[in-house]
Amino acid sequence: MTVANDLDLLQGTLDVLVLRALLWGPSHGYAVARWIRGASGGELSVEDRALYVALHRLEDRGCVASEWGLSENNRKARYYRLTPAGRRLLREESSRWARYADAVSRVLRAGAAAGRVAV
Repeated sequence: MTVANDLDLLQGTLDVLVLRALLWGPSHGYAVARWIRGASGGELSVEDRALYVALHRLEDRGCVASEWGLSENNRKARYYRLTPAGRRLLREESSRWARYADAVSRVLRAGAAAGRVAV
């Protein structure tokens, strides 16, 4: 995954981003990558190889299913959709990421009250 502006993502992040992108309905890989970039305000850009490795991993785990179709410009494309297991994993991971982000934010805001000098 290429991340703009030197933002590094923790391992496992791409899977939850892909699942979130598929929440709105079946999409081909390029549309998933485009959605992630747009939803992140252009901060996150997913490399093709990383995206397809994630999609295949999620498919192997039963979280997404795929079928061939035609893209908006009449090209053959593989469309991926969430399965019930994928929806469950998205709910679980979204909750976990929200707790994680909240905890990191609290640590970053912590100052003298925590016995440390603020940066």
